[in-house]
Amino acid sequence: MSTATMTTKGQITIPAAVRAALGVEAGDRVEFVQVEPGRFELVPATSPVTALKGLVRKPASPVTVEDMNKAIAAQGAKAR
Repeated sequence: MSTATMTTKGQITIPAAVRAALGVEAGDRVEFVQVEPGRFELVPATSPVTALKGLVRKPASPVTVEDMNKAIAAQGAKAR
């Protein structure tokens, strides 16, 4: 069993053994999941990049670089 101490700012340092078991590193996000009143599980909020597959649909037809530049210019002109 590992323990950590909370600072006056409400921060804790997760022990190295726990970080290694969770597979988290500095800058990673974690979630606190309530499993019952007063008890929480700490789980990494990381997903593999492959989980992003299919998130954005492919366009119906390919878009040329020229078309992209025209769209960017048109939006830039509206911003003025």
